[in-house]
Amino acid sequence: MITLDKEYNALSNSDKNEFRRIANYLLSHTYLNKYKYNPAQEITLPNKDYQLAIRFFNLLKEYFHITGWRLENDDVYGFISLINTFDNNRFRMEQFTTLFLYTCRLIYEEQREQSSSSHTVLTKTHDIIIKMSTLGLLKNGKSSQKERLEAQRALAHYNIIEKMETTAWEPDGNRILILPSILSIISNQDINNMMREIEELQIEIPEQDDRQEDAE
Repeated sequence: MITLDKEYNALSNSDKNEFRRIANYLLSHTYLNKYKYNPAQEITLPNKDYQLAIRFFNLLKEYFHITGWRLENDDVYGFISLINTFDNNRFRMEQFTTLFLYTCRLIYEEQREQSSSSHTVLTKTHDIIIKMSTLGLLKNGKSSQKERLEAQRALAHYNIIEKMETTAWEPDGNRILILPSILSIISNQDINNMMREIEELQIEIPEQDDRQEDAE
């Protein structure tokens, strides 16, 4: 603790303010990616907040460790994540948002070999919904505007996706960048488990239909 206080007090007043701002940002948003898309310039640029977090990383890591959080940096894919070691303070997603997230992860897995140097994958809201429908993840094959907007806004807040337009989120018309931080929230094993469950579900449905036809 003495070392932490010493390192913190050695910072300039400006750096102390930036340290506090970045710490609070991570507590609120969980993930911080190395690159950020600028809709106005239509280009992906280095994320200044990520650069600051890397600069303060050891100090931030020690600070969060004391308060029960684990700060990690993925050098390969370029994102920082903050994880609560007590499994507290978790955001509980609605079912649709969870399925939207898993579908984004599937798309990311399918396309990340062709992704840009910033490890982002380009898709569209419409394409995500179509894939959800194909996988049988939508009730009655449909989704509401409210569900789509809430899912996109929630995932954007946690820096898992970001829109490429300067306008507000639209339920159908956004171009979306799936960010590498999605690799932290859903592992390859989670994806494999989900696909296996979907395949089993799709097999069970025709079998039930056949039994109904036989009974008739």
